[in-house]
Amino acid sequence: MKFTLNGQEVDAQSATADTPLLYVLRNDMQLNGPKFGCGLGECGACAVLIDGKVARSCSVPLNAVAGKKVTTLEGLSPDASKAASTKALQDRAVLDVSAAKNDAPAASRTYTLHVVQQAFVDAQAAQCGYCTNGMVMALVALFNQQPKATDDEIKHALSGHLCRCGTHVEIMQAAARARELIAQGHSPAIPTAAAAGASTQAKAA
Repeated sequence: MKFTLNGQEVDAQSATADTPLLYVLRNDMQLNGPKFGCGLGECGACAVLIDGKVARSCSVPLNAVAGKKVTTLEGLSPDASKAASTKALQDRAVLDVSAAKNDAPAASRTYTLHVVQQAFVDAQAAQCGYCTNGMVMALVALFNQQPKATDDEIKHALSGHLCRCGTHVEIMQAAARARELIAQGHSPAIPTAAAAGASTQAKAA
């Protein structure tokens, strides 16, 4: 079953057509951004983007994404995700959306996050972090289509995404921060394969 995953074509040959997409992403593709929460498509922890629209991957069969574009949390900032997974990103490295140069040593690089991810960092909107994937993906889909989304539109987009820690106030603050960053000129666009290689921006730590 072939589909595009975070800008790259993949073929999930070992999975059956009715396998939940979430299982393929986590078990076969080793992507841990989407989480298993309820397994019923109710909590939102497993959210991904399918052709730019948010979807609950635990309830989407693999054959439903054949030929489509799937984006996970890792695909929003591919260079930062790669650096983190290979432990190239040091604890003291700063993740931000500031402009930087690409010629810095790898150990001292900073990596550009998607504007929504950066907003969550700025607002300290994660507590246990389990729901964060779903919240981020829902807001990415929203702001990609509606950069000036209102508070009511944000609340509607987040409805059905559960946070057991009760960080809803901070999550709304993060959404407002994302809207502010977008107004300042930071792009809410979903990264493409062509952009992935250019997404790393580095500067001396």
